[in-house]
Amino acid sequence: MDPLLLGALVAAATILVLFSGVSVALGLLIVSAAFLMIFDGARSLELMPEIFFGKLDNFALLSIPMFIIMGAAISSTRAGADLYEALERWLTRVPGGLVMSNLGACALFAAMSGSSPATCAAIGKMGIPEMRKRGYPDGVAAGSIAAGGTLGILIPPSVTMIVYGIATETSIGRLFLAGVVPGLLLVALFMAWSLYSTWASGDAARLAPRSYSWAERFEILPRVLPFVAIIMGVLYAMYGGVATPSETAAVGALLCLLIAIVIYRMWDPRAIWAVLRDSTRESVMILFIIAAAGVFSYMLSALFITQSIAQWIGTLEVNRWVLMGAVNLFLLVAGFFLPPVAVILMAAPILLPIITTAGFDPIWFAVVLTINMEIGLISPPVGLNLYVINGIAPDISLRTILVGSLPYVGCMVLAIILLCLFPGLATWLPDAVMGPAQ
Repeated sequence: MDPLLLGALVAAATILVLFSGVSVALGLLIVSAAFLMIFDGARSLELMPEIFFGKLDNFALLSIPMFIIMGAAISSTRAGADLYEALERWLTRVPGGLVMSNLGACALFAAMSGSSPATCAAIGKMGIPEMRKRGYPDGVAAGSIAAGGTLGILIPPSVTMIVYGIATETSIGRLFLAGVVPGLLLVALFMAWSLYSTWASGDAARLAPRSYSWAERFEILPRVLPFVAIIMGVLYAMYGGVATPSETAAVGALLCLLIAIVIYRMWDPRAIWAVLRDSTRESVMILFIIAAAGVFSYMLSALFITQSIAQWIGTLEVNRWVLMGAVNLFLLVAGFFLPPVAVILMAAPILLPIITTAGFDPIWFAVVLTINMEIGLISPPVGLNLYVINGIAPDISLRTILVGSLPYVGCMVLAIILLCLFPGLATWLPDAVMGPAQ
């Protein structure tokens, strides 16, 4: 059978299996086993266990559970509430300052936890009730937190970037650095929109700010700065040549646990056990998907699907930006239905040869891909962040949350356009710190 037609059959079968409700990892294994047995013979199935476990034989994978523990330790404390309160005290006099405080807290908490749902839950529990109490519309209160939470998969350390690095054999250190400037750009765009919308609606005069003394503003900083110092220390150790990403993740996880115990008095062994238990569950889920995606990639390669698609794309007489537009559309639609990790692991084997053949930088593409995944987190039907916010404030309808987050989707689309116009936004910092890519 023609490999391109076979690829279309694989895509259709994969979509049907995943929509049936089975887990992503199990669905990928089912599709891989079925197509290998039908088109390559039953003996090809003998390699599946070796490929499955071989994909996990990678020291870089150790950083995933470590960063997840780091985020879970932070999420289990009042760190999110303290971040929100600290920024609220310092930005209270700025028009729309409360929304900007929430977005700033989301950015900082995202950098510490690396998890979008955790960021939404931690900041939303404090920020949404406070904004509603001050008179902000429900859509603004919920939408800004839902959008701010998406920063967790872009601003380093990001588990999504680690997965992309492993799937494409790209430097994780470079990927982390590539997410810094675009992450700050998104925060700036989110805040600029919040400032403009508050001014344009006339809410700035109506929403009376609270008054804080300088003593109250400085009083809360000692509870926040240790976590910020850990993030800075992790990044310095990684890029200063002190340790590998896996080693810095392990030290960061230990320090976050110690701070949670010492500063936030998490003495109860059951609370520590809950952090380790939940981290283990999430880590196993991600590692299971990574291993299954390795088998899926092997199936695509063994049946010459990946090679044929890359060769076909190379023969197309189309502008490379038209091609990139089609890739973005595919990623956007895929992000509507699947979690970011699944999209990356399934699409990377096919998309990487395409984008490199077209002359695009894989580091730059990682940032564009991640922002597309961010849009998926606040878009139905899956839109995980929408449901997290709805769980925090069940009296706010999903429609209201969605409408409130749409302007921030526009900010993300603008960020993608700016990255296409100025790719150095993603590639300048990695090249400046680690030297030009070979």
